[in-house]
Amino acid sequence: MQVVGLTKHFGARTLFDGVAFTLAPGERMAVVGRNGAGKTTLLRCLSGQIAADGGDVSLPKGAVIALHDQRPPLGRDVSMGTYIAEGMAGLDRVERELRALEERMAGGDHGPEVMGAYDRAQREFERLGGYESQSWLDRVRRGLGIADEWMERPLASFSGGELTRASLARALVARPDVLLLDEPTNHLDLASVEWLETALAETRASIIIVSHDRWFLESVTTTVLDMDPEKPRVWPMGYSQFRRAKAEALARQAQLAEAQAQEIARLERFVQKWSAGTRARQAQSRQKALDRITRIEAPSREKSLAFGFPRSEQPTRIVMETDGLSIGPAGRPLVADASFHIERGWRVAVVGPNGAGKTTLVETLLGLRKPLAGRVSQGHRVQVGYFSQHAEELAPDRTLVETVLAGTTLNNTQARSLLGRFLFGADTVEKKVEMLSGGERRRLSLVQLIAQGGNVLVLDEPTNHLDIESREALEEAVGAYDGTVLFVSHDRALIDLIATHTLSVEEGTLVLRDGGYTDLLAHRARLEAQAAVPAAAPTSKRTGSAPTSPSSPKPSDNGGKGRRPNPRQVARLETAIAQLEGELETVEAALAGGGDPATGLAWTRCTFAVLSAEGLSPAVRREPAW
Repeated sequence: MQVVGLTKHFGARTLFDGVAFTLAPGERMAVVGRNGAGKTTLLRCLSGQIAADGGDVSLPKGAVIALHDQRPPLGRDVSMGTYIAEGMAGLDRVERELRALEERMAGGDHGPEVMGAYDRAQREFERLGGYESQSWLDRVRRGLGIADEWMERPLASFSGGELTRASLARALVARPDVLLLDEPTNHLDLASVEWLETALAETRASIIIVSHDRWFLESVTTTVLDMDPEKPRVWPMGYSQFRRAKAEALARQAQLAEAQAQEIARLERFVQKWSAGTRARQAQSRQKALDRITRIEAPSREKSLAFGFPRSEQPTRIVMETDGLSIGPAGRPLVADASFHIERGWRVAVVGPNGAGKTTLVETLLGLRKPLAGRVSQGHRVQVGYFSQHAEELAPDRTLVETVLAGTTLNNTQARSLLGRFLFGADTVEKKVEMLSGGERRRLSLVQLIAQGGNVLVLDEPTNHLDIESREALEEAVGAYDGTVLFVSHDRALIDLIATHTLSVEEGTLVLRDGGYTDLLAHRARLEAQAAVPAAAPTSKRTGSAPTSPSSPKPSDNGGKGRRPNPRQVARLETAIAQLEGELETVEAALAGGGDPATGLAWTRCTFAVLSAEGLSPAVRREPAW
């Protein structure tokens, strides 16, 4: 993909001007910039959804482009399965073409035109992953946490987050040449984000990503497009390198601008002093030098979110404690028999897959839900400040000032000052809450939380809809907070920077561990390593193992058999293999009876699916995802 001089205006406002870059296959570019810089609009211009006001976008002939838009698909009277499969429309077209050509060949037409068309269609079919399309579709669904039973349900029955995942799946199954992703990690749990990182790293497509997830950008992207309002610029490096390089460049620019300003001031003083005196000729020379100077602009310093939490009375050492706690809908516990405690000063990140009960746990700990069983207790002098995931507590008919004043001891001036620190200008504070965007509501909820105070902060997805600079300001404030923090988040950078403990929802239980996200990854790696050691034992027996050295690990308590395979996973695989083998027998019988010419294509796909399910894929080396 090549982009030259792309420009977009909204009325008198220039959203971006002069965007230019070239993106090769396999390159993955992050588009970064403040909220309102035009990142989403740029993706829609590149996809052809909206027209640019200037510039050009060039793609290779026949290239396929797919956009995952953060707006959920609405108004579609189709099932989720149909909607996702529409992403493979190109593959379906090629398959129909192959079948038509096979019918012509079966009728005796073997001319060069037909054979050439068949060869081209066959190569296109393989390029789009036709032989493994079903297995790729299943892999995408599982990776993004889309359940089997969802596929037959109509789109209208799903939440916005579930529809957004379906949109992402639809774009991925297309195996496009250019993949445009707008906030792809929204509404994904940590396991799904990690799967997406792996899938994108394997692809041969050119990828352009808009995201506020810094860990994701660092893991995936190879280059950065900075939507700087003065001049968009491409930085050919990873995300963290870009942040350092840009900071250094701005610092150098500021130094040069300051030095130049001092020199200009010196020359102007000389000219002013001597323009009519005995050194008039020298003053004229200095004035000419001034006229020739190309002024260096000091880097603009945009306002950024800056805040801190007030100090409050300290509670007892044990802030929260549970004993035999079970939570969830009646008759269907999400977590059972959980006993743990949280101490003063801890910063505990609640992690786990979507639907595991993280928000339900938080609401139960706060007394907003009744537990199914067990008890929850809070320590003495605990004052909780709660930041809800959905900002449902904001009254839509109140102004911003009225919202901050409600339930606090602040006066009008203090409320306006606090709102100003959160980038709400004087012309905004009298607006009604119902007129705010999602990001503005999140900022207003943070203002309300700070105004109310508290010695225990409970934050449910606090970084949703915040840009990167605002997320970093939140991290700094929470890091300096002297109270206790319990927070639910899928932002791995936030977890790693501020968490002292993780409370992980794992298969219906709660596990409290020391450390942040990096420590959680290290724990997982240790478990995988321990599981892998016993699995290698039978091989060493057959080949004649060396005597055990003193440093060798001791046999496990289960007799060296290692971790048993998951019975449900084994059952699913056995069922899938049996079904595929049945289909294979049907196709082979049709081949033996001289059936439909397209049967050969079906036999190849079915055979590949059986081999893949049994772990016997013909590919010896790991191939890219598409």
